[in-house]
Amino acid sequence: MKPQPGLSSGLEGGVGTEGAEGKTDEDGHEGGEMGFVEAGQLWIHSVPAEIVNSVSDAEKRRQEAINEVIYTERDFVRDMEYLRDLWVAPLKSTDIIPEQRRADFIEQVFWNVHDIIAVNTRLRDALNKRQKSYAVVETIADIFLDAVPHFGPFVSYGAHQLYGKYEFEKEKAANPAFAQFVDETERRKESRKLELNGYLTKPTTRLARYPLLLEAVLKHTPEDSPDKENIPKVVALVREFLGEVNLQTGKAENRFNLLQLDQQLVFRPGEQVDLRLKDEGRELIYKGALRRRTQGDSGELQVFLFDHALLMVKQKSKGEQYKVYRRPIPLELLFIAATDEHGNTYNPNAATVTRPGRPGKLQPRNSFPYPPAVVAKPEGGGKNAFSITFVHLGRKYYQMTLWASTFVSHRKWVESIVRQQEVMRAHSGFFDMDTLSEGFFTGVNTVTCAVPFSGGRKVVYGTGDGVYFSDLREQNKGPMKVLALTDVVQVDVLDDYGLLIVLSEGQVITFPLDALDPIDPMAGLKRAKRIASHSSFFKTGTCIGRTFVCVVKTSPLSSTIKILEPIDQNIRGRSKPTFRKLLQGGNDTLRPYKEFYIPVQSSSIHFLKTKLCVACVNGFEIIDPETLDTQGLLDPGDESLEFVRRRGDGAKPKPMAIYRIENEFLLCYDEFAFYINRNGWRSRREFMVHWEGSPTGFALHYPYVLAFEPTFVEIRNVETGSMSQVIQGNNLRCLFTDTPPSSLHHGGRQSMQSMHGAYGMPPYPVQHPNAQFGVVGGVAGRDEILMVSDDRVLTLRMALPQ
Repeated sequence: MKPQPGLSSGLEGGVGTEGAEGKTDEDGHEGGEMGFVEAGQLWIHSVPAEIVNSVSDAEKRRQEAINEVIYTERDFVRDMEYLRDLWVAPLKSTDIIPEQRRADFIEQVFWNVHDIIAVNTRLRDALNKRQKSYAVVETIADIFLDAVPHFGPFVSYGAHQLYGKYEFEKEKAANPAFAQFVDETERRKESRKLELNGYLTKPTTRLARYPLLLEAVLKHTPEDSPDKENIPKVVALVREFLGEVNLQTGKAENRFNLLQLDQQLVFRPGEQVDLRLKDEGRELIYKGALRRRTQGDSGELQVFLFDHALLMVKQKSKGEQYKVYRRPIPLELLFIAATDEHGNTYNPNAATVTRPGRPGKLQPRNSFPYPPAVVAKPEGGGKNAFSITFVHLGRKYYQMTLWASTFVSHRKWVESIVRQQEVMRAHSGFFDMDTLSEGFFTGVNTVTCAVPFSGGRKVVYGTGDGVYFSDLREQNKGPMKVLALTDVVQVDVLDDYGLLIVLSEGQVITFPLDALDPIDPMAGLKRAKRIASHSSFFKTGTCIGRTFVCVVKTSPLSSTIKILEPIDQNIRGRSKPTFRKLLQGGNDTLRPYKEFYIPVQSSSIHFLKTKLCVACVNGFEIIDPETLDTQGLLDPGDESLEFVRRRGDGAKPKPMAIYRIENEFLLCYDEFAFYINRNGWRSRREFMVHWEGSPTGFALHYPYVLAFEPTFVEIRNVETGSMSQVIQGNNLRCLFTDTPPSSLHHGGRQSMQSMHGAYGMPPYPVQHPNAQFGVVGGVAGRDEILMVSDDRVLTLRMALPQ
């Protein structure tokens, strides 16, 4: 290595000697305190005595501080050149590191040292030039103001330093030739008895030292000097870089630890899970030991709380490996029950929660479903104080009780989990909830169904005790009973026809809305019209431009489906009913259109634009309501759909919902969801959703599909299939959802070339963000999604934009 040239003597440039070395301790920190500086480095020894005697003591101290800034900069650049010349160059030109990984190793260990050399060489040269030009240096802040904005390489280097040290130590332990090279190089006199790690830390320590050096100059700088104003600016800029270094270093350390942990995890056969620990932004929130108390299996587990999941592992006796103890729990599906210091179990989330999408804004808990009523069953007996029961909700359900050793540890775990779940809710709030009714529908009067009507201003509820109306404009007034019926399992309203349809005790009955009287729940029964008996369910909708009511009678072996049409009330009002009609309850309200039979059990009906789609035990069937031609939805020629048709255990997936997304169809089964095209062949082969829960109902609000299961609502993006939001609750059921056709919705070609062609289902309408119970461009009030959690009825709607 070439030594730096010394300063030339003279009044203009001062008397110079070679920039002597600053002493460096074993940790790689540079010397430079005045008491430890060699004599040749002091400013008073580098300029003529008459110059020294001509300045004040304060100026002498200032010049010594400036001199320390300059010579330590020379030392730093020399140390970086030492890395370049005695480490990087030999490793590049020899076979110490195998060729196939040589370049990557050098990059990982030394990272961007060349960039730092380039930046600081320019700074060193500018400082040297200033010192050579003036025996008494008046300013240096202007040089730093020009150089510091280019300090970006320090940030990158500091963030990567941990990786470099890891690769260095790993190679040293595994490669004898490299270990010998390290030993020989560190023994050279140029190394100054300092190990490589000491030099690798110098860029970070150098950046941190600039503020100290410059503030020492500032301390002795007169008020009229430009440095008095500019040095604080330089220090502020450097500290910004230091803050970024600390931030990025923390992130890098977190990422490094996650990468190591990812390599150390050992899963049980068949239980491999991609925890996505390598994802950008992944974070370890908290970790620690919790104890098991199960019989024959006591001991500690290491528990890791990530920003997205909880992991329980057991450290293996040999090597640095962790055996995954139980399946990791996504935080959206994690429910915890904790015990206080007295051993009483409580739900940490039971008080208030942050409204989704609105960090920091608390909302009363009654604006959300009741939390899952999971019965914690602590294993091991004894005192339950400091226990936490972790519950994995959904299809992969399990619960595990672990114990903290102290109250402080227990509280820290509970707070960390609750806080991170709050963070996740706040950042995934695509749907808001509002309570429509609470505490009213209890006992035998449990709500079973509900439908908004009258433009969304009113709601009709069906219960085991009758039918109730609620006017949402009268918030202080509870639901009013309008029909005294039993076992009501389904209701719907045809607003345009002023007609209420009820399924009670297997009978489909219609009632004119104007005949229902909250004061006399028996009065409406006089205008009842029984449409069908022994019915399983009914469905209203629009197909081929006509409003239909499909009444289904199904058994394990067959289904009979009657298609009826409502009779326009104006037409019905033109002729007076006969005496016999009056005895039967007045005019007909629905007239038969068609009737057909399917030799399988059916569970639901879906209206496409020109066809009906019936969900059966064998899959989806397409029916032409005009010709009654029937054909399977899935084309039997598509072998990629065998996973739907054939199941080795004999249990077939249950078809539940179909939604048109542009020119394709999203099919939702109770286990999974996938796309098909207009010809019944699978499309978007990369798209496949496996539900976390066991859905009992579905809803669509583009671009999201909602799957309802008893303990949570699973909300996924229909374009990517990714989980967007999870809403936990107890006894959750979807009460109402609708996908009304509309001529305003455009989704590509509507023509149907064959039974497997365009099923004609219009794209689902996009709700205007400010719509309340109405819908923009659709049927007013029918875009609401209603659900129930115990006695709490809630509405789900898209969150308002921030």
